[in-house]
Amino acid sequence: MIREWLTVCRQNGKLLSLLLVLTLMTALLPAAAFAADKGAWAPNVSYTVNDTVTYGGATYQCRQSHTSLTGWEPSNVPALWLLVEDGGGGETDDTTAPSVPANLKATGTTSSSVSLSWSASTDNVGVTGYVVYQGTNQVLTVSGTTATVTGLAASTSYVFSVAAKDAAGNTSAKSTQVTATTAPSGGDGGNGDLPKHTLTGYWQNFVNGATNLRLRDVPDEYDIIVLAFADMDTSRPGAVKFNVDSSLSSALGGYSNADLISDIRAKQAKGKKVIISIGGERGNIDLSVASPNVSNFVESMSGLISQFGLDGLDVDLEHGMNVPNLTNAIRQIQQRAGSDFVLTMAPQTIDMQNENTTYMQLYKNLKDITTVINVQYYNSGCMLGRDGKCYSQGNVDFLTALSDLTLQWVSPSQLGLGVPATANAAGGGYVDASVVNNALGCLATGSGCGSYKPVARYPDLRGAMTWSVNWDATSGYRLAKTVKPYLERMP
Repeated sequence: MIREWLTVCRQNGKLLSLLLVLTLMTALLPAAAFAADKGAWAPNVSYTVNDTVTYGGATYQCRQSHTSLTGWEPSNVPALWLLVEDGGGGETDDTTAPSVPANLKATGTTSSSVSLSWSASTDNVGVTGYVVYQGTNQVLTVSGTTATVTGLAASTSYVFSVAAKDAAGNTSAKSTQVTATTAPSGGDGGNGDLPKHTLTGYWQNFVNGATNLRLRDVPDEYDIIVLAFADMDTSRPGAVKFNVDSSLSSALGGYSNADLISDIRAKQAKGKKVIISIGGERGNIDLSVASPNVSNFVESMSGLISQFGLDGLDVDLEHGMNVPNLTNAIRQIQQRAGSDFVLTMAPQTIDMQNENTTYMQLYKNLKDITTVINVQYYNSGCMLGRDGKCYSQGNVDFLTALSDLTLQWVSPSQLGLGVPATANAAGGGYVDASVVNNALGCLATGSGCGSYKPVARYPDLRGAMTWSVNWDATSGYRLAKTVKPYLERMP
């Protein structure tokens, strides 16, 4: 039939038109026509919309084209992967239950929560999750080997146990119980003498087109100043180092380590906290193995904190995070620094899409000493809010819907909204400082909302963060001078 049609078209002088139509129809075919079964999911692979992969015994379908990274496993990022049901009724001959979880222990407490960890169970097919019990009541189901039980009373003892389950529905016996006592009221997080609502800003130790600043020139609106960044010491696995960047020093007429230390002391005399960040877009630390990397990191970071008189550290790792080793290292550093140690985190938006991401695991392990998690609400694609809808960056709904999602797992008093100071500070996601205030008001009091309405009000919301103080300087510190007064008026 096609040959006859072509003959007719040729006879009528329409062959060229037909070929054009066929070409256009091919170009307009949906991406699904070119989607592929990519087999087992793996990091550093480019996936296209509707590609399918297998992970953890389940099949997932790609929702957004992306290149995968460690930590973006399909079960961790529903914004990128849709779980595909097999529709086969789930029949199986598997009747073997997983082994009983061992080594259950309490890793941290606050006045309203207890963080737990345990050793992984084994199974003849595969463990799919763990059920956490508070007394005889089931309170959580998690996929990893850590959990934080929230909503508890202060200064109260609780008993916990854990059971493992597999895909066939087999459940192990409960683990040995562990008892933990919550902290007295007001004991959440490492705060020192910081205000209830804080403004955090990163100070750039490099030259990139933003205003070059001495630390003394950072305006007093900033409560927490983060030195960006400590560098990996390639001569010692796991170790870090820090000095005033030579290009920045030259641009500032010879700014030295001694000058920076003096400026840090002056800021602290005004009640400000100055900490140092690990990570960033290109930075990393190597804690892939425990020995000697953890001890090298602890010794070098503790040395920097002592040398520069710093108040704590910030975790801004965007790849390669080993949660157990980093948890262990930070605990050791905090114990050396004391109870006023300030710990902040700056996860990307995608790192907070569910409670089982690597950042959420780290937070659960360190919740009792965490000052604030400032989520980077920029450089993001479409991300899921608490209502399951996908929100695009750069507006009040993006800030509120994604914060509301995270507030299911993070205490309001430990959550901050991270935003670019100017449009030049990030590849996308910039909003005017007035929109930041609207988002803060929407979450704290219900005022200033867009179309998204949070499920609750969070008057204890910790505050806001910006990348960076240097970019804020290019606009006359519009963000700091707009947002900080609003934070001071919040309940």
